[in-house]
Amino acid sequence: MKILVSWLRDFVDGPGTPEEIARTMSVRGFAVEGIESIGEGDAVLDFEITANRPDCMSVMGMAREVATAYGLQVRRPVVGADKLALSSLKTVEQSDIDVIIERPDLCARYAGAVADVTVGLSPSWMRERLNAAGVRPISNIVDITNYVLIELGHPMHAFDLATIGGAQIRVRTAARGEKLRTLDGQTRELSPEMLVIADAQRAVAVAGVMGGADTEVSDKTTAIVLESAYFNPLSVRRTSKALGLKTEASMRFERGADPRLAVTAMERACALLETIGAGRARGAVVDRHPVHAEPTVLRLRRDKIQGLLGAAIPDTDVKRILESLGFALRDSAQGWDVTVPTRRVDCVREVDLIEEIARHYGFDRLPVTFPALTSAPAPVDPRITRARHLRTVLTAAGFSEAVTFGFVGEAAAAPFAGEGDLVAIANPLSENFAVLRPSALPGLVDAVSHNRRREQRDVRLFEIGNRFSRSAGERRAVACAWTGVAGGDHWSGGAREVDFFDIKGVAQRICEAVRVEMQTEPHLEKWLVPGRTAAVVSNGTRVGVAGQLAPAIAETHGLPQGEAVYVAEIDLDALEEAAGSREVRVEPLPRYPSVTRDVSILLDDTLPSADVRTTIRAAAPPTLVRVREFDRYQGKGIPENKVSLSLRLTFRSSDRTLTDTEVQAAMDAVLAALKTEQGAVQR
Repeated sequence: MKILVSWLRDFVDGPGTPEEIARTMSVRGFAVEGIESIGEGDAVLDFEITANRPDCMSVMGMAREVATAYGLQVRRPVVGADKLALSSLKTVEQSDIDVIIERPDLCARYAGAVADVTVGLSPSWMRERLNAAGVRPISNIVDITNYVLIELGHPMHAFDLATIGGAQIRVRTAARGEKLRTLDGQTRELSPEMLVIADAQRAVAVAGVMGGADTEVSDKTTAIVLESAYFNPLSVRRTSKALGLKTEASMRFERGADPRLAVTAMERACALLETIGAGRARGAVVDRHPVHAEPTVLRLRRDKIQGLLGAAIPDTDVKRILESLGFALRDSAQGWDVTVPTRRVDCVREVDLIEEIARHYGFDRLPVTFPALTSAPAPVDPRITRARHLRTVLTAAGFSEAVTFGFVGEAAAAPFAGEGDLVAIANPLSENFAVLRPSALPGLVDAVSHNRRREQRDVRLFEIGNRFSRSAGERRAVACAWTGVAGGDHWSGGAREVDFFDIKGVAQRICEAVRVEMQTEPHLEKWLVPGRTAAVVSNGTRVGVAGQLAPAIAETHGLPQGEAVYVAEIDLDALEEAAGSREVRVEPLPRYPSVTRDVSILLDDTLPSADVRTTIRAAAPPTLVRVREFDRYQGKGIPENKVSLSLRLTFRSSDRTLTDTEVQAAMDAVLAALKTEQGAVQR
């Protein structure tokens, strides 16, 4: 929102230099994106207005905030040195134009006035102010409506009276298939859910969004119909989105305009017509107001203010701040009953009033100590603790955490979901956010692609978040994606490209972090490369999957052709169920030495190593503490379809030193079991 400082001073005297105003407002919640000096002590302040503050999308709204910050009074708008800006027009029921509201639920108020005009150029001061606000001057009539929009924050529109059929304005919904050529020259097809402004025969404007080209004010216009209304925010938002049409008017209406400002804006526009010599109203404003907006009354308690802010704010400051912002206060037993202005759509709770007090009282004046705790804090959810631990583990493994959107495009989500399992968004922001993600991988792979396009050779990313499906509902998962090299360059040899066993190792680290044993099983997913994928299993339950992302999917996410991306995704809810509620036991460091034995055996090359380890552990006594494969060989001297596997077994007792006889007996039992169950032959 660009505001000219001299325009701001029409409403409030002496708030300081542009730089001082910027600093003062920045500590009161308004980000200042820039200050542009335009000479003679004047400047344009560019404020970033959040969506919940439509009342500040105007010079008047910001003047009210500035006046509160500096302890000043706000004036009514003026033009020149001494002319009042508001006309003394009366509102009537009948005029030269008839107004009929057919949908009062979508249009609570509509004010219209007829004026005789001479279309021409606006005065230089008006053009300069509009230019400073980023609005292109067009003609004196159109400029007046834009001037009121910027000054008061209430959108207006002007129709050429000669083009309004039947001298009638009807506020209705569009007919099915009805079309309208808007001011941007495009012909748009309307739907029955869209509110339009129509004359006796046809639609002449999309309500709250844009006027029609056929009723546009031109050089030949001699009489106009001025419109100032209040439209339902949700209706305007849906219409604007459906038409792909975002305007200054729609941005204000869809956030919530002030229904009580409609006639004030009309009076201001009529006064400006006379002030700049552009015309004169025919003496009456038609004000149709079928639905009256009653101000909300909120209870504000002194102890609640102190409880939230940690300090007792003096009553004089509370009243000064809120009354300066336009709130009306009435004393009550515990504080005040506060009447909220209809323009303040953001104030719906007591805490919203306290936020206003804190902003203008000054956060820097609040105590920096925590208030005394009256009860013990609630225990931390164990899922949060586990997620923190997983972040530490994966970061230690060289991964960086990514945070991606929970909404993804349907095309990107489809490969990762079953038939009919996607959860669609009823009102998506765009096609790229049409469904809830069935997996964290689509967004994560996009992040990998983003980094690769910036010449990052080795990209390792993980994300912990929720995923959604119709069959399983909402589930927490950890996803990893890895492309590039498996380790850094070294003098002993070149860097090795990441492969399936690297991503399998990452899945192993995740399971170990949750203290569950992991096995892998053959598995096939349509979005993974066959032969380079496996299901991650714990205690007989599938908890995830790991493997190489299908090249076709990787390319759709913008990754270079032929570049391997390995991914893993593990269901944290399933993993924690597999872990159960086992206790964590702390044992002292071993006092007695361990004994190692190496053994090499011949096995079928299709036998999973997990089966070998299971057989060994089942046959060995409790003194076996570790089993590790350290060599695998196929080639000369090894029969076809066989593999030589070398293992190192570590034995240790917690209460004595093991003898060679005990260790040899354990080894004999292990070899016998391998021979019987796996057909192993000792080399």
